[in-house]
Amino acid sequence: MSWNIHKGIGGLDRRYDLGRIVSVIVHYDPDILLLQEVAQGIPRMKGHDQAQLLSHALQLHATFFPEHQLRCGAYGNLILARWPIFGTGRLNLTIGKKKTRGMIQAHVRVQVNDHQRTLIVHNMHLGLSGNERNLQLERFIETQPLRQLHQTTPVIVGGDLNDLWGSLGPRYLVPSGFERAGGLANTFPSALPLRPLDGLFFRGSLRLVHFEVARSKLALLASDHRPICADFVLLPP
Repeated sequence: MSWNIHKGIGGLDRRYDLGRIVSVIVHYDPDILLLQEVAQGIPRMKGHDQAQLLSHALQLHATFFPEHQLRCGAYGNLILARWPIFGTGRLNLTIGKKKTRGMIQAHVRVQVNDHQRTLIVHNMHLGLSGNERNLQLERFIETQPLRQLHQTTPVIVGGDLNDLWGSLGPRYLVPSGFERAGGLANTFPSALPLRPLDGLFFRGSLRLVHFEVARSKLALLASDHRPICADFVLLPP
């Protein structure tokens, strides 16, 4: 699942309720989550450490980086996984004097029957301007941790790409061997989605078997984005 949770603030009622976020996630029961705009210590969100609360409530392993520092508190990207996370890293995607942006990478040690496989996941929240997003994806594609991976290594890239026209994947990720999970799907605003801001891409020894945009009433209310969900089969190496 990839989801911009909007710090737990509802897309329609503007009410803070992290419990609604938890309920939606529990309903879909994903093994791995890429969450954006996860708050830490912000008074409007009762000073909650949402990364810790979500990890505890869902009983999942976590890695979090507070990308954007406020006068009081911060918010950023969170990866949650059913299996242990190791080898984490962060790539700075800030362009010039624009808002601080970044991507976190995690190696997830997936249990498959009686042996383990490593799945590499990337969670990013790109900028608001077209040129900014272009430069950010160029930086990601050229980064050494990605370039050194074998083409068969199972890799997932996702997040809030602010992809207004759905053009970023074909221009940057597909030429690097990635495939979009599902068709182009509108996810924002949650009440009446008009833009495909969010996306999941994959490559390597993975096969997509199902994709959907969450359409439940609670998913509509919990954030200003709708979550997207993809089911994969991890193929033999």
